[in-house]
Amino acid sequence: MTDLLVHDLKIVFCGTAKGKLSAQTGSFYAHPSNRFYKTLFDAGLTDRMLIPENFQHLLKYGIGLTDLNQTESGMDRSLSLDGFDIAGFHQKMLTFSPKIVAFTSLKAGRVYFGNRHISCGLQRQKIGTSLTCVLPSTSAANGHWTRDRHHWYQLAELLTET
Repeated sequence: MTDLLVHDLKIVFCGTAKGKLSAQTGSFYAHPSNRFYKTLFDAGLTDRMLIPENFQHLLKYGIGLTDLNQTESGMDRSLSLDGFDIAGFHQKMLTFSPKIVAFTSLKAGRVYFGNRHISCGLQRQKIGTSLTCVLPSTSAANGHWTRDRHHWYQLAELLTET
């Protein structure tokens, strides 16, 4: 499955790796219990609810998608550290230079920044000129979703400010 990246994006969402169903179907955030597309709509980042099979339509909203680990799929706990290509991801972000790079899980943010104490929200570090933020995972496996989902709404507000 290839990245959804073009120049002049507002946001690039970066996960750790595709889930098993996403890898099988070739669609990002494909599991029916994943809240990704619903959250984009609820936060006002899209004007309609998209479905995983139509993830390419995110480009109309200035949204791109990628993952840190392009060689493995599955739950975070099943991924090897060797599968994460931090340098390759960093170079992609410098090349495409979106306004915001948003990591779609604490794990993704912590792996990228090499800091296991990173928390959700806007980060001080930039990637080139791109702002960075870490968001709570939209996976149904995230037991802290109710408490932490406000970070997705803050991202939408940040986007209108930039």
